[in-house]
Amino acid sequence: MSYNAAMKNTLFRAASAATIALALGAVVQAQSTDTTTTVKDDTKTAGHAVAHSARAVGHAVADTSRETGHTVAEKTKPVRDTIRDDSVKVGHAVAHGARAVGEKVKEGAGKVKAAVTGKSDEPAPKS
Repeated sequence: MSYNAAMKNTLFRAASAATIALALGAVVQAQSTDTTTTVKDDTKTAGHAVAHSARAVGHAVADTSRETGHTVAEKTKPVRDTIRDDSVKVGHAVAHGARAVGEKVKEGAGKVKAAVTGKSDEPAPKS
């Protein structure tokens, strides 16, 4: 039986029990105190049955959800690892490129500075 069929079956039983209990409660309300007590007990029992069924369905949903989550995590692990490794490679490439550009800029700035300040063969005059 599939999960959905089991859930529908359980909910149907719980709803049927609650409906029967409510119908009995409406019919017997005009009868004696002993009958009222019996109806209260039956209603309480039906309520407990509904609560138990709802709890069982909730646990089934939680179990299925947990299993699905673990399956998804297991199947996506290789993809996550590949993305992580590629990200590291890209990060290293960007860092290397930035370092190379920085060195070229520094070298170019040194050349410009040397050209602007100019170094003459004669020492600077002392005034």
